[in-house]
Amino acid sequence: MAPKFGTSGLRGLVVELTPELVADHVRAFASACDHGGTLCVGQDLRPSSPRIAGDIIAAARAEGLRVIDCGALPTPALALAAQEAGAGAIMVTGSHIPADRNGLKFYTRSGEITKADEAAISAALGRPAGSAEGALAQDAQAAARFVARYTGTLGSTALAGKRIGLYSHSAVGRDDLRAMLEGLGAEVLELGRSEHFIPVDTEAVDPDTRAQIKAWVTEHGLDALVSTDGDSDRPLLADETGTIVPGDIMGQITAEALGAEAVVTPISSNSGVTRKGFGRVLTTRIGSPFVIAGMEDLGGKVVGYEANGGFLLGFEAAGPDGSLAPLPTRDCMLPLITVLIAAGEGTVSARVAAEPPVVTMADRLQEVPQEASQPFVVKLRENAGARAEFLSRLGAEEAGCDLTDGVRMTLPDGRIVHVRPSGNAPELRLYVEAEDRAGAEALMERGLVELRSAVLG
Repeated sequence: MAPKFGTSGLRGLVVELTPELVADHVRAFASACDHGGTLCVGQDLRPSSPRIAGDIIAAARAEGLRVIDCGALPTPALALAAQEAGAGAIMVTGSHIPADRNGLKFYTRSGEITKADEAAISAALGRPAGSAEGALAQDAQAAARFVARYTGTLGSTALAGKRIGLYSHSAVGRDDLRAMLEGLGAEVLELGRSEHFIPVDTEAVDPDTRAQIKAWVTEHGLDALVSTDGDSDRPLLADETGTIVPGDIMGQITAEALGAEAVVTPISSNSGVTRKGFGRVLTTRIGSPFVIAGMEDLGGKVVGYEANGGFLLGFEAAGPDGSLAPLPTRDCMLPLITVLIAAGEGTVSARVAAEPPVVTMADRLQEVPQEASQPFVVKLRENAGARAEFLSRLGAEEAGCDLTDGVRMTLPDGRIVHVRPSGNAPELRLYVEAEDRAGAEALMERGLVELRSAVLG
């Protein structure tokens, strides 16, 4: 996977993320974006991350920037630290992709880079190296302040009596999540900790991991199990039966619990949110920059969330022991904690069952070259006959089509088949929606088979 730069940042194979390439992007960011002269740097737990973080720090200091090294911490914790410091930030992480790959996520003083920032950085590539010597500082408390953001506002007994499993694997926020849960009164049982990096895609959990989660929940009598992806900005929640709660359902519940009046979410999210009585629901293209732009357009008591569960808080929300300041970047901790609290003395599954009866699922075909996936999706976008041919493989036909992002086809009975190539990995994603789990599972199983046949032969 050749390095690719976009609003999700820079990603590529570790061997191709050379010090020269990293430094070039740091210099471009330093010249093109608003960072206030200060840069916070963080990293996940991939073996390659310390080296890349060192490359960033060296390049930023050579540009005369004051650098604050925040060490290993969750991406939203780095964003919070940068927000507090009035600084820009770069997070070294490949999120959920394998350890042979890595990446950089960029933040201006306003938050995640926008499409305009992306264009400006791209235009500034190729600048000569600087020769200054910016100051270097350490911030060893950034993660602790992120933990206190929740334990200090949501109440020390908010999760009292709950027995929560923590699948920690190699997530950078594993210890922070444990501290949060225990600080809110939960009993926490850590499971599956690993010193080797494990790529966990919380939006498309593989069958073996699902089976292991269900076994853990049953064996240990857990009220729920929680986890995150590699840089801890996407949540994973399983209920008391070991069934994984979709990220967009977590978003719906969290938005309601916080008293949001407007919701912004990508087109791939569960459409049940439109039935919950929010004053305004705006759907966007997939990706947090589009969600953030939509939140800025709506303003007021607005929140955003993605289908993967990453939650963006756009207003000051009241908690039992204080208020939560806005944090308009993808965060996994708030939805995990809020859904557990929202379950009250009942079960997580009961709280989920109270949501509108719409079931979404997401999965993907892995190792699908973009030169194969992109033309296929373009063909679906531009040719109604191609869509009809693909849907006929599923024994269905098209009743409507939304081209906001990828190709989202609605069937006559209301089911949805949504095909979209990943923007930063060799994957082709499939999203489906039906009125019940059995229908969604059947549509997903058949859809993946036919999608593989149509794209790869």
